[in-house]
Amino acid sequence: MFDSLSEGLQSAFKSLSGKGKLTEGNMRDGLKIVEQSLLESDVSYSVVKEFMAHVTEKALGKRVLLSLRPHEELVRIVHEELVEILGPVDPSLHLNADRPTILMLCGLQGSGKTTTCGKLTQLLREQNIQPLLVAADLQRPAAIEQLKVIGEQLGVPVHAETEHKDPVKVCQNGVDRARRDGNRVVILDTAGRLAIDAELMDQLKRIDKKVGPDQVYLVVDGMTGQDAVNSAGAFNEALELDGVIMTKLDGDARGGALLSVKQVTGVPIKFIGTGERFDALEPFRPEGMAGRILQMGDMVAAAREAHRIVDESERESLEEKMASGQFSLDDFKNMMQKIAQPGLMGRMMGLMPGMSQFKEALDSEEAGGQMKQIIGAINSMTPAERKNPKLIDAARRTRIAAGAGVPSSSITQLIKQFDTMKPLMQMMSGKGGGDRMAMLRQLQSGAMAGGGLGATKIKQSTGKRLSPAEREKQRKERDKLKRKMKRKGR
Repeated sequence: MFDSLSEGLQSAFKSLSGKGKLTEGNMRDGLKIVEQSLLESDVSYSVVKEFMAHVTEKALGKRVLLSLRPHEELVRIVHEELVEILGPVDPSLHLNADRPTILMLCGLQGSGKTTTCGKLTQLLREQNIQPLLVAADLQRPAAIEQLKVIGEQLGVPVHAETEHKDPVKVCQNGVDRARRDGNRVVILDTAGRLAIDAELMDQLKRIDKKVGPDQVYLVVDGMTGQDAVNSAGAFNEALELDGVIMTKLDGDARGGALLSVKQVTGVPIKFIGTGERFDALEPFRPEGMAGRILQMGDMVAAAREAHRIVDESERESLEEKMASGQFSLDDFKNMMQKIAQPGLMGRMMGLMPGMSQFKEALDSEEAGGQMKQIIGAINSMTPAERKNPKLIDAARRTRIAAGAGVPSSSITQLIKQFDTMKPLMQMMSGKGGGDRMAMLRQLQSGAMAGGGLGATKIKQSTGKRLSPAEREKQRKERDKLKRKMKRKGR
């Protein structure tokens, strides 16, 4: 997601971090790279100009230029401005207490509108809400059949009337059925076109007027760039949209539409689609998206993914173990097995601070083999060794490695990574929201300085080779970060 934009911004930050002394001149050079990255990512020109004006004004202040780490100050400023142009956003659906809440989805053909109906349904089912889907796209019989299939897959009812030619009547009948059957939410899947035309807009206006939906969402394809922004503007003029759902952000989207749509149209992005699966729809959070763009991660989204794969009783047990320091290699193995679903590990790592660089590698077949090796290595240990890895001396390492079919050095690396992760998880479990964010900023700082704490060793291009002095400097910075975190945990 937004790889080209992220890489461009990181290039700007690195160009400044290597300067012995930061001046207004080289700060402007770095800001030019930021501006170029935004334009190349298809962000609207007017949005780029306004964004850069705000960033430049703050970045050239004495507080930044004279700070000990001015490049980190620039990261903070860019993060704040990204949040500003993306938000504020209220991702809640504001469900009615006394009658069904009607959600109307509209959009052009090919935007993923009908699939998004299924994804919204999945989100509601996770909240124990059973919606009714209404097949109001009478232009395409295939859309009606597609919605029926989605309803069967998710176990929810679908209201369809193939004999009717009036989509307004179909929607009205669907809402009446929801009232009778006690469905709290109705999702209207309306017709689309290959392009915006008067007939389409007239039909949507009639549905809006006669049915009175509580929320109207436009579904747009994030890969269409500024065309998505133009579509949002045209639909908003006709319907007064409550939000945009941007799909296909897991592809090669450059991100320009996402950064432009709110500023240009005034319509907030409410949800984002990040894959084909029904669970690949997320409530949009400006802070989290800004963190992803800057490779700082999105821990709230990562926690949400974790909640989806771990049930309530297991989650409480894990929290207790983390807080008490009793988190063992057995618990670690169980977590690995749960997230070893295709694509899930890479998605999770993409949300972790400093880990997005490993996303592609973790989605590869090689990563799947590495995961199996980790699980096999833990299975080769005795129960006592899994509970207390400090028992594992050289002889035990050799025995475990032979049992798992891996080099002895792999066992050493696994134990080191676990030893780094365990106190971190313990500290995170006992912290409030503010303290957790402070720790995440420290993690990001460490990742920018030396590749992150406890990062899994994965083959990748390392770019410029580091000198022994540079490697020693990075090691000292990591050790300093660890000591800081340990002091905070006391």
